[in-house]
Amino acid sequence: MSLYIGLMSGTSLDGIDAALVRCTSTQPPKLLSTQAVSLPDELRERLLALCHAERVEFADLASAEVSFCHLQAEAVSRLLEASGISRDDLVAIGSHGQTIEHAPYGHGQSGPAYTYQLDNPSLLAELTGCQVVADFRRRDLAAGGQAAPLAPAFHNALFRHSDEWRLVLNLGGFANLTLLPPSDSTAQVIGFDTGPANVLLDAWYSRHRGGRFDADGRWAASGQVDMTLLESLMREPFFHQQPPRSTGREVFHLPWLERHLKGSELPRDVQATLAELTATSVAMGIEMARELHDAPPAAMLIPCGGGAHNPDVLVRLARHLPETSLVPCDDWGWPADWLEAGAFAWLAYRRLTGLPGNLPSVTGASGPRVLGGIYAP
Repeated sequence: MSLYIGLMSGTSLDGIDAALVRCTSTQPPKLLSTQAVSLPDELRERLLALCHAERVEFADLASAEVSFCHLQAEAVSRLLEASGISRDDLVAIGSHGQTIEHAPYGHGQSGPAYTYQLDNPSLLAELTGCQVVADFRRRDLAAGGQAAPLAPAFHNALFRHSDEWRLVLNLGGFANLTLLPPSDSTAQVIGFDTGPANVLLDAWYSRHRGGRFDADGRWAASGQVDMTLLESLMREPFFHQQPPRSTGREVFHLPWLERHLKGSELPRDVQATLAELTATSVAMGIEMARELHDAPPAAMLIPCGGGAHNPDVLVRLARHLPETSLVPCDDWGWPADWLEAGAFAWLAYRRLTGLPGNLPSVTGASGPRVLGGIYAP
């Protein structure tokens, strides 16, 4: 048997993605079927509140976790039914959980490093009757790594080319970048978070226009970039930090943005500036990655994640990268929305076959590590 389901709920908090993937030792991972379950508004608000809470009640955590887990089980059930696959044909579910806080430098840059994904793999195994692999990040953290991003190892398995430099860019709530050297090169894969992608765009849009996101980036495209504001935002130290690095809502959130506003800006111009912030910080990250390897401009950039459907952001990116072609993820049989869920199916496969799931050159861990814990049905 070689069938795995990956479950992913990202920092955008829009829903749970479930991907059925065939994983073998002889072929690249193959996407077979997908299913998405939206987060109900009430649960989404509870999770957002937990992400920004200074103090949390255990009962609130437990309640949100159980609700989230039942939604995961629903996603698995729908996917199995839609694909015609029996639970008995499934090797395991790889569950990422929902990130509540990610602090690879400790709280307020001090204290022990930690990362917390709200998840209940024991309950998920009980509800689905399937073996579950979960808690992927903390093993890398224990080895001195950032615990993120983990997707570059999967990008390496899918997209690396024998003689071509390539970039993979995930545009979720936050943007993370993977630079893939040619496979016949001795250079190592580089990957790191470049900064916010949809997290600020969605929050600002929701405040001023209602709804969860700016469809096709139309509102951002209607505004003008405020260069003074952009320069102020780009002074954030994270953008100038050398990798390995990762970030989250602990750094980038609406109060962070508001500290840079004068109050006279037009809301649509702020939205345009946030879109340009994503493109500018990604371009800065690409240049940083290239300098580490003295690499030429990449032949192609493969965008994935929800932001890959935002033509305004993609146009801005293309302006910054005149020597690099933006190539749709679909060209490799992986629609942009399903790469992250697929990664956790693949990471479950790696765990159960005793293979490392991290790349130390990406996370900064002291060495390769087998990631995740196993929960029997």
